[in-house]
Amino acid sequence: MDLIIVFVIAAILGGAGYAVYRSKKAGRKCIGCPDSGSCSGGCSGCSCGCGK
Repeated sequence: MDLIIVFVIAAILGGAGYAVYRSKKAGRKCIGCPDSGSCSGGCSGCSCGCGK
């Protein structure tokens, strides 16, 4: 049972790491920002400052 939990956690962390890698490879500055693909005048929901 413990081994299954370890595999599930590893899969979640691996998927999150891959998502970060893909986003950075695509050139997004702030991955968690909802406007990261199009925040030219300022972000409207985060404090990353990618539009400032």
